[in-house]
Amino acid sequence: MGSFRDGSDRDGTPDASPRATREAPSAEMIRFAERRLASPAFFALFQDGMALVEETAAYLDGEGRAASATLSPGRLAAYVQQSMRLSTRLMQLASWLLRRAVAEGEMAEATARREAGKIDIRGPLRDIDQEALVPDALVALIQRSFELQGRIAQLESALSAPSAVENAGLRPNVVAGQIGRLRRAFENR
Repeated sequence: MGSFRDGSDRDGTPDASPRATREAPSAEMIRFAERRLASPAFFALFQDGMALVEETAAYLDGEGRAASATLSPGRLAAYVQQSMRLSTRLMQLASWLLRRAVAEGEMAEATARREAGKIDIRGPLRDIDQEALVPDALVALIQRSFELQGRIAQLESALSAPSAVENAGLRPNVVAGQIGRLRRAFENR
């Protein structure tokens, strides 16, 4: 009989016993957070993000442009600054959402990580004082962009942290090691 340590029986075939599979962590562990990238929930997040980008662009090119023409100089400066911040935030969030392209095989994981590394997913805090000076429609878009940013930040945290299953697999099992040594000692008699 093969050793408990190497997980095989006498003829060298892998031992499928629960003890053998518990002892050594699998090299192909499932990262559940990464599987979320291919999930319907992530697809909905992606669609929400892209819809917000399109809605914001339409607002800034149409209704927002018309509204900004009627603003006082101080309010216009706040409008310009807030619309630029909103556009930048949405571009960064859309770039992060490119991870969907990885999940669908359209982009390499390394490329997506490199691009995501350029993004501060937390971003700057809201400027409520300036938001009070701009049209309500722009404030609503800003609020939605921060909500989207929060959802993405939660997913990013889940993706960047090792799962409990991975952590459990990385820790040596002291008891299994002791049992393996005892087994080897008796097998060699």
